Amino acid sequence: MNDDLTVLGARIDRTNELLQRVLAEVAKTPSTHAIFVDAGYLYAAAGRLVAGTEDRRSFDLDAEGLIDALIDRARTVFADSRLLRVYWYDGARRRIHTAEQQSIAELPDVKVRLGNLNANNQQKGVDSLIRSDLESLARHRAISDAALLGGDEDLVSAVEAAQGYGARVHLWGIEAPEGRNQAEPLLWEVDSQRTLDLDFFKPYVARRTAPSYDTAAVTRPTREAMRFVGAQIAAKWLAARGREAMAELLHGHPYLPGSVDQDLLVEAEGLLQYSLRGQADLRRALRDGFWEHLQAQY
Repeated sequence: MNDDLTVLGARIDRTNELLQRVLAEVAKTPSTHAIFVDAGYLYAAAGRLVAGTEDRRSFDLDAEGLIDALIDRARTVFADSRLLRVYWYDGARRRIHTAEQQSIAELPDVKVRLGNLNANNQQKGVDSLIRSDLESLARHRAISDAALLGGDEDLVSAVEAAQGYGARVHLWGIEAPEGRNQAEPLLWEVDSQRTLDLDFFKPYVARRTAPSYDTAAVTRPTREAMRFVGAQIAAKWLAARGREAMAELLHGHPYLPGSVDQDLLVEAEGLLQYSLRGQADLRRALRDGFWEHLQAQY
């Protein structure tokens, strides 16, 4: 009997020793954090705050400088933790990187993940990508903390999934000039909240100056010339976006989404070196040429 107790005691001592070693190793292992950036939210909220517009074409964003600033902020917040990487979520036509997205993807410690972008420039599938990454990293204990820069209510499921595996999710927001730019249900679910203010973003966002054209020095285009230019731009648009996007756009005929209409105007002015501001008849002819070309290809 005494021998059995001795053996049992030895086994318990051995188990305790192994547990102490495991705990010692865990204590040596640093915590790990990652930063998750919903670029759609970032561009809209930072553009509104600094440049007074959510239109990406109206301002420049120094993504490299801003990402470095986010990493530095995370280093302060998670003082005893190491960075896994920055995840940058954005939309693109047919999930093909734009030149800007490619330059961001080439930055160290940055992973660009792309959802789709429809004909109305609306992101599709970005929230599901964020959820997938958050859940996977938390499940595999790859991160202990996640800094999430976003505001969409659809991100609530991503937060809950990560928390279910023990990760803490910290919501970072962008100061809103008025009201709130993050969904309340998202604010309720996260473990902590922080707001990045105007001074944080000012060095990285700059409004673009509109090109000026000497209209008086250029002969006013005819309506036929405008229709031809519209058709040229439509051909280029179709080649870049494909027939699926064309079908979606044609469904809304005769109304062009604001973003597409603005792109059409800017590109036409660049080709003609002539301002179409305030020239309603020429702009109508431009749109007519754009639509006619797409309808002929449908």
